[in-house]
Amino acid sequence: MNVPSLILVGGRWRCFPLPLGYSLFQALHNSCCRKESTAPKKIIPHVDFSDETAKESGKTLEKLFSSEQKASILHVLNTASNKELEAFKLLRGRKSLNIVEHREKFGPFQTLESLMNVPLFQYQITVQVCNSILNPETEGKKKKLQESRLLRKLIKPEIGRERVKAVNSIVSIVSGTRRIAWAHLDRKLAVLDWQQTEYCQLMKGSYLSSVYLEEISSIISKMPKADFYVLEKTGPSFQNPSLFPVLLHFHMTEAMLYALLNTTFAQDGCHQVLSMNRNAVGKHFELMIGDTRTSGKEVVKQLLSESVLRDEPRVFFPPAKIVRYRQMFSSTEHNRVEELYDSLLQAIAFYELAVHNTES
Repeated sequence: MNVPSLILVGGRWRCFPLPLGYSLFQALHNSCCRKESTAPKKIIPHVDFSDETAKESGKTLEKLFSSEQKASILHVLNTASNKELEAFKLLRGRKSLNIVEHREKFGPFQTLESLMNVPLFQYQITVQVCNSILNPETEGKKKKLQESRLLRKLIKPEIGRERVKAVNSIVSIVSGTRRIAWAHLDRKLAVLDWQQTEYCQLMKGSYLSSVYLEEISSIISKMPKADFYVLEKTGPSFQNPSLFPVLLHFHMTEAMLYALLNTTFAQDGCHQVLSMNRNAVGKHFELMIGDTRTSGKEVVKQLLSESVLRDEPRVFFPPAKIVRYRQMFSSTEHNRVEELYDSLLQAIAFYELAVHNTES
């Protein structure tokens, strides 16, 4: 008599008949033993860290570079300050301090081999450091690639890094089911405009495109001009059928904003409207609890207070408008007006993550 048992195979649970008296533990044990007996054993080579090996590595190191290259590397190692050494990615932290301390204690480096006497500088690291000193532009290229990857995760569609760096002002737009809010900020994080408007009637009809066109066109006419218009990229899942009307509303609003604000796209093919990852903004302001983003009201309240109390606040609210903005904020404290808060936070995150973070 066979007894069916479940065994995990290839990431899936499979049902196998087992002979009577044959335990599941025995089956798993035999399976593991078979895998162990057939798998090739990994051979770990013996590494000799003797003085003779170190000397040989030092000789090999000297042969890797020409006389001119060695002179250039030694010049940097013997003259650069700790801060200047940290400009090379591989020398950040303790390594740059070790070089300076070794130099002060034993004098200038006479050979590349002598660099291997500095703590944390084994042969492979020393070779990489020498190459990075000779080719600093390579490190710059790596940084640009990293920044481009960051931009791709942060905003859609993809745009050139240079266009982002050159931005002078943006309008950050966040829409909900009842209202739409926007914040106009320049690259110095000065708030030039910040407001919201209601559009409740859009969710009460049959979602006619003509109605959306009329309503969104009216709202856009109130918005200031900017280099980019940044929309919040979010939306409920298709897996919940009850949220389909809300999802439809968000997509229609987003499509209208893309079409109406990209005024020159047909001529030059350049996007002026971007979508920014909502959770990335939440993480930037530490508003995430798991996968859920909490309210940004308290963060905005703190930013408003700092603009008055600090000489160099994170965000600058013009004195002529600060009273109106604080009154607007106070009038919304007892209601859920997340669109207003989120539009400001999104604009700040755009500059701090996508613009200023890529300028250094």
